Parts: sequence; structure tokens; C-alpha cells
Amino acid sequence: MSLTFTTDATTRTPTISEQLARLIELGLPEAAGISPEELRSYAGKLRARPDSILVVNPCIAPPSALAPLLSRGGKRGFVVADMTDLDDFMPLDELELPAQPLYLVHGIERGDDLANRSPNEALPELRARGRRPLTINEGLSWLLQQPDLLEPGHCFMTIGSRKRIADGLDTRTPAIWISGGSGRDGRRRRGAPKVGWCWDGNRHTWLGFASTPV
Repeated sequence: MSLTFTTDATTRTPTISEQLARLIELGLPEAAGISPEELRSYAGKLRARPDSILVVNPCIAPPSALAPLLSRGGKRGFVVADMTDLDDFMPLDELELPAQPLYLVHGIERGDDLANRSPNEALPELRARGRRPLTINEGLSWLLQQPDLLEPGHCFMTIGSRKRIADGLDTRTPAIWISGGSGRDGRRRRGAPKVGWCWDGNRHTWLGFASTPV
């Protein structure tokens, strides 16, 4: 397993059967309006590796439906109040992603070594490394299975998803981090997983760039 972040060396990627069971336990079938049996059937023909993560395609559950399934310290995940258009963020044109309801990604890295670069700076570096950025659904799917990988000071952007506008791309890039409980988040959400955004030209020392091999 190729993971570049600081965490317990015993961290193990769950098997696909374990991942399916967790998605069902977390309430994905209800969020997606499908049965557990349908969910299992979607994964039936996937060929997994030891480091495979099961990704929920937005075609069955958009990111706004996945975010509340996250939890940390007993607190549910949420989307920031000023990102009501989260579900309009689509994969970059260069990303050729599977169309099936569930698919696999492998060899995910949190990208801590790219922290303090802007999304505009990080994307060409990922390409040079033969990697591609995660989409927001891929990042959420990863954390649904391994929630402990969202750590204070070590969170990440998912710049594989961008919103298209008339003259190009919206300058916001999705990111997942831990709420400090300030502002409109509210103190009750302190420590909860948070889906927000960052400007594509800004740098943050505590946000890496999650990616997977091309």
C-alpha cells in the first residue's frame, strides 16, 4: 500500500466486503434511494487490490449526500453554508472516470508533501508524478472507509472536481478538513468533518492534495 502521510503503521485498507458492509451501516442505501442488495450487486464484478477504495459515483449519491455520512468523534460531517452548489462540481475534463455506480481507486496518497502549494501549483506537479487528483466523491468515499486519515493539521483538497462557468472554471476548489467550530459552523460542530472550498490560487499549510496513480 502506497500512502504518504503520518499515521499508525498498522492502518489497513478494509476489504471490499468490509467496505460494502460499512457503507450499508452508515446509511448509504437510504441516502441513495437504493436497496442494500442493489449496492452489493454494483460491486460484484469489481477486481480489487489490497489498497483499493470503493468509490460512490455521484450518479447514485452526490457529495452533499455523502458528507453527512462522515463522522469524527461522534460528530457528523457537513457542507459549509456558502457551498450550496457543491453538487455542481464535476470531474475535470482530463479525468476519465468509470461510469458505473461503484468503482475502485488504488494507491491513494493524502499529499501532505504538497501542502502550502496552491491548487494551481499542485495540479501540474501531480501530473508530473504520474498521478491525478481525487474528485470530491472519491475523497469522501475514502474517508467513509478510513475516517482517521482526516487529522488535525493534515487534511486535503480534492481538486479533481471543479465547477464550470461561462468563461472557464469557478476559482473555488473543494477540500475536506476539520471544523474549528467558528463562524457559521457553530461551536457544536467543532471537530466535525467539514466539506468546504479554497481559492485555486491560495496556499494552506494544513491542506495536502489527495491523489491516485493515473
